[in-house]
Amino acid sequence: MKKLFPMLGFVALATTTILQFTTPVVAVPPPGIPVIQWEKHILDDKFRSEGVAIGDVNKDGKMDVMNGEYWYEAPDWKKHEMQPPVDHKDGLNNYSRSFACWAEDINKDGWVDLIVIDFPGVPCYWMENPKGKEGHWKKHIIWHSACNETPQYVDLFGTGQRVLVMGFQPKPKPGEKEDGNMGQMAWFKPSSDVYAPWEMHPISAPSTKENRIPGTMRFSHGLGVGDLNGDKRLDVITIGGWWEQPEKVTDEPWVFHPTNVTDAMADLFAYDVDNDGKADIIGSSAHKFGIWWFQQKPGKDHPTFVKQELFRELVSETHAMNFVDIDGDGLKDLVTGKRAYSHGISEPGSRWPAMLYWFKAEKKKDGLTTFTPVAIDTDSGIGTQFEVNDINGDGKPDVIVSNKRGVFVHIQKSVKK
Repeated sequence: MKKLFPMLGFVALATTTILQFTTPVVAVPPPGIPVIQWEKHILDDKFRSEGVAIGDVNKDGKMDVMNGEYWYEAPDWKKHEMQPPVDHKDGLNNYSRSFACWAEDINKDGWVDLIVIDFPGVPCYWMENPKGKEGHWKKHIIWHSACNETPQYVDLFGTGQRVLVMGFQPKPKPGEKEDGNMGQMAWFKPSSDVYAPWEMHPISAPSTKENRIPGTMRFSHGLGVGDLNGDKRLDVITIGGWWEQPEKVTDEPWVFHPTNVTDAMADLFAYDVDNDGKADIIGSSAHKFGIWWFQQKPGKDHPTFVKQELFRELVSETHAMNFVDIDGDGLKDLVTGKRAYSHGISEPGSRWPAMLYWFKAEKKKDGLTTFTPVAIDTDSGIGTQFEVNDINGDGKPDVIVSNKRGVFVHIQKSVKK
């Protein structure tokens, strides 16, 4: 294993127990970095989806795992169908029908439901919990089109209620084919009739042939929310620019600020990396190598962002990323890894191990935040969306992924400093 990490100064130690669902993995990081033991549970060894969520499906007090195809019942991870199964094969030449998932009680009946983003550009939907009965979950359409490969389900307005943020394509007129590049950015919430399509509220104007709106095309990459201008309101960030949340939100388009951030990324985060009082952007490469931060600088009409390398060749195809405090020190850490075979074996580093990392954040004396990579696992990676949350109720965040290698839960067991 040592040959995998010569540039990092640590060795990942792993042991596998055959015919059991636990694989403890210990990453030995540089001095001063916490040693965290992770217990790996293999829920499924088949390609089911690339999005995942957790929630107490059967109201037994335990958090279960859902990916739109199956839900896995804790604590033994018994598999239950959510819809008629499809063979997604090995993922080398095909994709799933679940790119992102979030748990939410949509119809307020006390049972957790599941939001599912299907293949980019097709309708997204929510699946209704059958309330303890066996059988498939009923689907309800949210919107006719879900675009950008990294939709967000977030508390955009600080109200405690999450909304769906994504691009979408207009419905083609009779006799016309869908363009795929004529999108609009919007946020969505359930209608008064929760079983009807959701309410759409514009963030951008619609695309025209003369002005294609960034981040809204069917296969656009890179989307996130964060306060970029310091007004305490969350803005919507994509490659090519960001929309400034107004003081009073109406259905008028938000003010757009173009940028020179153009790399094909995944989840985008606003964070003041260099401690200069201005929020920067952190992002990862969806299909190549690279994890970056983009330093905010003043501009003539709009702020500019200067690309800075965090990790140039550590891991490729980091098609999803979370920003969360892993070790409880008050600083948010990065969590990401390889989306194995994102486009088969055509991408840079596609044959490298399906690594999963957390990146320990440290603030230096000059205020600069640095990130040190520490391996969680060497053979699971990530999908296009994954969850970092406390699945076993011990107060420590765990990592839950569903991807082309299977479905995995990585439970954080201990921290030694």
